[in-house]
Amino acid sequence: MKTKIILLTLLIFISCQTSDNYQTTHTHEPIKLTLEQAEHLAALPLHCVTVEYPNKLGQVLGDDGDLKPPRELRPAFFGCFDWHSAVHGHWSMVVLLQQFPELRYRNEIIQYLESHITAENITVEVAFFEDENNRTFQRMYGWGWLLKLAEALHTWDHPSAFMLEQNLQPLTDLIATRYIEFLPDLYYPIRVGEHTNTAFGLSMAYDYAVTLEHNELQSAIEQRAKDYYMNDKGCPITWEPSGYDFLSPCLEEAFLMSKILDRDEFARWMAEFLPQMKDRDFELEPGIVTDRADGKLVHLDGLNFSRAWCLYGIADTLPEYSHLRRIANEHIEYSLPNLVDDSYEGSHWLGTFALNALID
Repeated sequence: MKTKIILLTLLIFISCQTSDNYQTTHTHEPIKLTLEQAEHLAALPLHCVTVEYPNKLGQVLGDDGDLKPPRELRPAFFGCFDWHSAVHGHWSMVVLLQQFPELRYRNEIIQYLESHITAENITVEVAFFEDENNRTFQRMYGWGWLLKLAEALHTWDHPSAFMLEQNLQPLTDLIATRYIEFLPDLYYPIRVGEHTNTAFGLSMAYDYAVTLEHNELQSAIEQRAKDYYMNDKGCPITWEPSGYDFLSPCLEEAFLMSKILDRDEFARWMAEFLPQMKDRDFELEPGIVTDRADGKLVHLDGLNFSRAWCLYGIADTLPEYSHLRRIANEHIEYSLPNLVDDSYEGSHWLGTFALNALID
């Protein structure tokens, strides 16, 4: 009952907050996350990381011994419906504590992190990834979120952060190595709007590599990104979105290249890749969600948030694209009021996407 009250309050608050600030769509200033919004966003992962069922395991069974409850198979990351959502739920909580030290749920979140990201639990997680039947598990979507969690722990100024980072380190190292080993074998990029999108997976890992100064991983990503995308032109953004997209193939690629290339090189690349976006009258309609109880159709709310973080990123790199911030705001304002509803299909993951669009 307490959780339902919190989530209902979140829905009402965000709906009112967004309605009151609708004028932000007419400016080029990005929407900023407030403390009150942060506290409500924190309630979502804090709730779902301990919800074991329903659960989509996504594993390959090697024998009867692999048939175990999620809390035994994934003792650190068993909630939030699936492994990657549990991981980015942990990322959300860490980032919210970083940006809002006065967060109401601060002590509760820290206690949870300390009890779940333990050396013992991570040893079990590593063993699963090393199982010969599951070496491709979560490639590269969950891999990217795991490295983002590691990055957040590394940059978090809290007495527990170093311990948590060290506990996670064996899995972090394994995932970084998997990237380095896999990228030479991935001859063609995967250009879809769901989990396997290569540009998204590389972008998340690149943030980690730069922050942690993991030079080998950073170089591997830079090289493959250029191999995959440097000669791309005329991305057909008018074909987007597909019905189940939560990532934009065109915009995720552009956002990655904004990180990989220097400013002048990126400007020339963008002029060829998405020439229409430099027009200050450029428009891009938010993805329309018709049924938020449908786990696939609600993906389009996620698309609106992920488009927003890409558009903000491009505008931050190239000031002449500042008009894209207005479009990003419109996308956020379409989906933010619907962040919480009666369905777990969206609430177990959309808060993370909203947060990633709203943080600085």
